[in-house]
Amino acid sequence: MKECPAIIAALPREVAPLVRGWQEHRLPGKIVLYTNDFAVVACAGMGAARATLAVQAAMSFKPVSSLLSIGLAGACDPKLQVGEIVTAGVVVDTQTGERFGDVESKQVLVSTSTIASVKEKLRLYTSYGASAVDMEAATVARIAQAHSLKFHAIKVISDDATFELQELGRFATHDGQFREAAFAAHAAVRPHLWSKLFQLAGNSKRALQSLTAELESQLDWYRQRG
Repeated sequence: MKECPAIIAALPREVAPLVRGWQEHRLPGKIVLYTNDFAVVACAGMGAARATLAVQAAMSFKPVSSLLSIGLAGACDPKLQVGEIVTAGVVVDTQTGERFGDVESKQVLVSTSTIASVKEKLRLYTSYGASAVDMEAATVARIAQAHSLKFHAIKVISDDATFELQELGRFATHDGQFREAAFAAHAAVRPHLWSKLFQLAGNSKRALQSLTAELESQLDWYRQRG
């Protein structure tokens, strides 16, 4: 089978630098696909249900050979810094207890149903030895296993173990989107949040630069086998 990876991200901004020049397809239900001649990228929002929709859309659009769960993640390991890449060897679903493996790495990525607080990140590090936490990888891994597809999780740290993000959860919508304008308006009248907002923006920019470089390297491998 011709190598064709499906890259699954939560939000389009996580892949925007990667897909410049790709063909964009906007599907019903706030699903966005990007395609070129050897790969497909799918974004449908945050969380397990939206990740399922993204995978289904990608697999319906092209016959894929592997699923890659990518995007921003929170550090559970205190040693990890913003911009560092986490390549998961084990993905744990905290809702079901399932574990999914990738023999190419030893790092542990834990998937939860909500944005993890600093307290929760510490608990995940203590309980699972987690390097990082996200909301989608376990779902993508489960679907890959069901379809006998190769699976990889490649995440980048956007907030370290001491950076509190729990407040962002109130700006997530039921369909897995993030209300950026509402969050900005919320922060604009709360001066105590301004430094955190600027730090978050800077962290995200640095993280996405690192993630894009890593994904371009990964795609080079697939391109050579296309």
